[in-house]
Amino acid sequence: MSTPHPPVTNWAGNVTFGCARVHRPASVDELRRIVRDSAGIRALGSGHSFNLVADSAHDLVRLDGLPPLAEIDPASSTVTVAAGMTYAEVARAVHQAGFALANLASLPHISVAGSCATATHGSGDTQRCLAASVTALQLVGAEGDLVELRRDTDPQTFPGAVVALGALGVVTRLSLDIEPAYEMTQRVLVDVPLDEIAERFDDVFGAASSVSAFTDWRADTADVWLKHRTDRPAGSWSGGRPAREPKNPVPGMPPESSTEQMGAVGPWHERLPHFRPDLTPSAGDELQSEFYLPREAAPAAFAALREIGHRVAPLLHIAEVRTVCADDLWLSPAYGRDSVTFHFTWRKEPEAVLPVLAAVEECLLPLGARPHWGKLTTVPTAKAAAGYERAGDFARLVRTFDPAGKFRNPFTEAVLSGA
Repeated sequence: MSTPHPPVTNWAGNVTFGCARVHRPASVDELRRIVRDSAGIRALGSGHSFNLVADSAHDLVRLDGLPPLAEIDPASSTVTVAAGMTYAEVARAVHQAGFALANLASLPHISVAGSCATATHGSGDTQRCLAASVTALQLVGAEGDLVELRRDTDPQTFPGAVVALGALGVVTRLSLDIEPAYEMTQRVLVDVPLDEIAERFDDVFGAASSVSAFTDWRADTADVWLKHRTDRPAGSWSGGRPAREPKNPVPGMPPESSTEQMGAVGPWHERLPHFRPDLTPSAGDELQSEFYLPREAAPAAFAALREIGHRVAPLLHIAEVRTVCADDLWLSPAYGRDSVTFHFTWRKEPEAVLPVLAAVEECLLPLGARPHWGKLTTVPTAKAAAGYERAGDFARLVRTFDPAGKFRNPFTEAVLSGA
């Protein structure tokens, strides 16, 4: 169905989309007709982007009205899911069947297709971004045609099609790698010196399956969250002191919205995210930025951010440091390099945040930083795209799949211009 609508905004409310219509089809056939008849169209996931990557001057389509799907194939160790499903919905279905995903993002509330299209990630020295687990996808092309792409049969184009920013078509379903279900624990260490994290970076981030360090860059310490698989050996590092009670990653926010801590053993999908799927995790009005750097740049980045911590901290809810393993997806910010990511959850004060964000970028860009495609940045999109060695290949792929530009918008056009 298509309905007149009030202004459509993203999750944070800092972006208003310029679409004329919003569609929410109830079937793939209905979606195909909508795409075929539209002059221009973009898919909108859970809206957890903080820029205009999903914008459209014509039509937006929401995929959460499509029938849910979670088909397990034990032989290939994959699950095929509907694109509009959230990771929380997928995780429940997969776990009930005795399987698991290798990784999840901090928020289980985000849609699978939108997360993969922008290379959203979780954390872990051995874990790639979420899109790297995609083994196949189906999308609706410009004429309403269905296109299937697979990792095993389309090796020349598949790495360019997964993190595609919505520029190839509207994804309807994806197949993801799965493995046998496992259990995890989660512990929090508080008052860990930033000097120790920077100097013993490999030890700290190798201490558990998934590690996050939270700080405001003005304090000399961080809280380190250790999410550990019980079926794997743990690292030997342990710093700071154990938290005496459950915590929220955002100081001052109630811990009830956080996943269980204090070392209690539980299912993978109840430990990997920071936040419970049944509760709203927001710290309130916020903006987010994130940058992927080569892993070896971590100590220099720590030093640079601490130098401007007095400017950063007053505008932060919290900042987070994580690690991501290298992948081969053309537009993944972790393409070809093991990465450390620096995430900033800002107060929703854009006029104050933007100059401080520019100062952060001045520190991190010389170290090889790549902005997250769905987050706030002052870096021009074309300049960001120019930092990807396969950007030219991606531009050719887009023009092959969508020569008339039905799925493009100013954001993706800027990506192509930077290639």
